[in-house]
Amino acid sequence: MPLRNTLTRFFQLEAASGLLLIAAAVLALFINNSPLSGLYNSFLDTPVVAQVGSLQIAKPLLLWINDGLMALFFLIIGLEVKREVLEGQLSKMSQVVLPGTAAIGGMVVPALIFWAMNRDNPAAVAGWAIPMATDIAFALGVLALLGKRVPVSLKLFLMTLAIIDDLGAIIVIALFYSGTLSSLALMLAAACLVALIAMNRLGVIKLAPYLIIGAILWVCVLKSGVHATLAGVTLAFCIPLRTRHAETSPSRTLEHALHPWVAYGILPLFAFANAGVPLAGVTLESFTHHVPLGIAAGLLVGKTLGVFGLTWLAIKAGLASLPGGASWKQLLGVSILCGIGFTMSLFVGSLAYVPGASPFAGEDRMGILAGSILAAFIGYAVTAMASPKR
Repeated sequence: MPLRNTLTRFFQLEAASGLLLIAAAVLALFINNSPLSGLYNSFLDTPVVAQVGSLQIAKPLLLWINDGLMALFFLIIGLEVKREVLEGQLSKMSQVVLPGTAAIGGMVVPALIFWAMNRDNPAAVAGWAIPMATDIAFALGVLALLGKRVPVSLKLFLMTLAIIDDLGAIIVIALFYSGTLSSLALMLAAACLVALIAMNRLGVIKLAPYLIIGAILWVCVLKSGVHATLAGVTLAFCIPLRTRHAETSPSRTLEHALHPWVAYGILPLFAFANAGVPLAGVTLESFTHHVPLGIAAGLLVGKTLGVFGLTWLAIKAGLASLPGGASWKQLLGVSILCGIGFTMSLFVGSLAYVPGASPFAGEDRMGILAGSILAAFIGYAVTAMASPKR
């Protein structure tokens, strides 16, 4: 019963967050294509400076959202991944095979489709990772509209797939989207990591020391050239999940405290800040350009083929079985829903095509929005038709 209640709360939280993401994105599109567009852009360009002595971090508000607040989003992802690996859906190999295989297909096939459509343009091909990710909040939000018509096993499949998917995106960001590295900052970051690991091994269960050193780690990673959000994942892996004397788990405490703030605050704010695509002069031809078309095709077609195709192969090969109570048509609908990239796709897009420096900075968002919206509507329709009313 406690597990069922926990899952129910999780799905309700993620579903509500997904619907809020939709509202934030629509609001951004409306405002940036209205007489208020100047106010919208001035808001995102607001300079924000943090300084301690000679150490100064000066960024526009948009980058504080993308580099700072999103580090808390990645902290939540890290805490969820650690919990699932040690105690949850990723703790047993039998539970990992099907969603893990689907996640690999859902990452590789979209990237290959985008690469094939943009391989002749070195500047454009940098966005190959944009259609790889699944937005778990958005996808579960759409799936939640069907309520109990969809079996819990299928929701767990989607959740586990998306977590593995996010982990893959984190690795891709670390390997391919980091800037020029600073040796001094990296050494200071390594010292912070050693301190965090030492506290974990010594049995420190107070959250304050982890958060203080984690904040210092974020500054060091930010200055090192490695993307600052990876500090959130690193910190999450160092915070203890289990305790020696049955005390409250620091990891679970932090996850439960942060999750509503991230779901209802940070992610909608990120969507609002990044989804405001100016539509002036946009025509149907704008969506047929190789970058937005490659992203949209990767999300809608690539995700469907990758997730459903490798899932079918794994089940037919006897490596796994169909989620309990689910049908092949429902699985196809969920595979299409995996094409809702949105949050992570927008984030990777901001790294691949830097606003103001890349000619594709606006085009990638058109592809992400088009592909994600189509995946949401088509995925919902297919899943609804395959799920009889009770």
